[in-house]
Amino acid sequence: MSNPTVLDKTFHVIMKRMVETGQAPFYTELAALGLSVEEGRKILHDLFSSGIPGWLYPQTDLIVSFAPFNNLPTQYRITIDGQQKWFGQ
Repeated sequence: MSNPTVLDKTFHVIMKRMVETGQAPFYTELAALGLSVEEGRKILHDLFSSGIPGWLYPQTDLIVSFAPFNNLPTQYRITIDGQQKWFGQ
């Protein structure tokens, strides 16, 4: 198995945070990967430019959607074990 790239690790950090909290992280939180704030912002844009099913809010660095989750409320509520802290795309 090959080593994960920074994009792979970024994807994992975002997905893990969405699953755990129902909220997407800010790019400043990508420092957990050993990135500077500016490197975190750039890698976030690189990840979304790679074609993953998701998007940033226009002209910002804020994650709106990260399949299958949506960071903004939608009519698609996801409930697990009686907890509703997620919205679907």
